[in-house]
Amino acid sequence: MLSRDPFLFILSAPSGAGKTTLCRSLVRRDDKVRYSVSATTRPRRGNEEDGKAYHFVNDAEFNRLIKEDDLLEWEEVYGYRYGTPKVQVEELLSQGFDVVLDTDIKGALHLKRLYPESVTVFLLPPSLSELRRRLTARGRDDRETIEARLARAEAEIELAGEFDYAVVNDSLSASLWLLRAILDAERARIARAKKIKLTED
Repeated sequence: MLSRDPFLFILSAPSGAGKTTLCRSLVRRDDKVRYSVSATTRPRRGNEEDGKAYHFVNDAEFNRLIKEDDLLEWEEVYGYRYGTPKVQVEELLSQGFDVVLDTDIKGALHLKRLYPESVTVFLLPPSLSELRRRLTARGRDDRETIEARLARAEAEIELAGEFDYAVVNDSLSASLWLLRAILDAERARIARAKKIKLTED
């Protein structure tokens, strides 16, 4: 039997690259992982449910979370703030689950410093033109905002070399397969083993 400590599995990507969809697909297919739901000050969209899509909070509540050191990391993105609740992550780790997080690039690198044993994955679009197409197809942003997102994406891609893995998301099924392979490989690393013992059977 192999006994090991659980770890954080952190996905980051430029806006529109598909990280949230992949995070949730991964969790649905692996009962050893749980998804850490971020807190945000942005308003709900469509049928989003509080506690599932995000923990939706107002600015005063977000300020309280910061003041009381209840966020592992937080960042302002396009006028709204997003953060990772500390208690939720620590509870899931203590229960033995690997924890999947969907964060921005700076947040991922900050979490890696807090949890050196974590695994970071940079999710890339197949090309900038495909990223533009995806952002446009979402129908959420005007042209100026889309251009700002593309400019930010180019800057963020410069930081990809600081991550453990890079995955090009040109196919949901192929990217999901690769993420599951990375997760399984990381679980099998000898460096993560607390105890190795052979059973009689």
